[in-house]
Amino acid sequence: MKKLQIKKTEMAITLMALLLSFAVRAQVDGWNPRLETEAEWAMSSILRNEPKLETFKEEAYGYAIFPKVTKAAIGVGGAAGNGIVYEQEVAVGKAHLKQATVGIQFGGQQYVEVIFFEDKETFEKFTNGKLKFNAQASAVALKSGASVDAAYQDGVAVFTMTKGGVMYEASLGGQHFKYRPKVESGS
Repeated sequence: MKKLQIKKTEMAITLMALLLSFAVRAQVDGWNPRLETEAEWAMSSILRNEPKLETFKEEAYGYAIFPKVTKAAIGVGGAAGNGIVYEQEVAVGKAHLKQATVGIQFGGQQYVEVIFFEDKETFEKFTNGKLKFNAQASAVALKSGASVDAAYQDGVAVFTMTKGGVMYEASLGGQHFKYRPKVESGS
């Protein structure tokens, strides 16, 4: 029994170290052209797998794409990822996503997340740090061959595509975002 408790403690420490490393990476300033390339690749991959989302992309005022969100949990969980924010299809900034969850959950996974903003008002709410997703917010998980029947809720439409990993969960938690505008070098 003690070995099991020690193993759980070691796993919890590892999870916390992983989450801390995300927080430290999020503090680095400056534009990341590699992240922008990864975001563009992730968007093209999502559109290739689900062409119906092209309509969301074309009609949205803007969108944020997180090419790699990493989620891990052992009872208490967290997720984090960095992404690029587009206003009328032009990269205007970057964002950091973080999520905390509590409930029955175990495992880890990585996924792509894209958030479409229906109008300028919702986009500005996001860039001003006033858009947070609570436990009732939902995302459409894109699966090959599945139909996409989604609409905007409170001005946003959220889609995710699993990259890998296994996650078992019945949990509650919300996503929070931190936005930073793009600053061109030499300005």
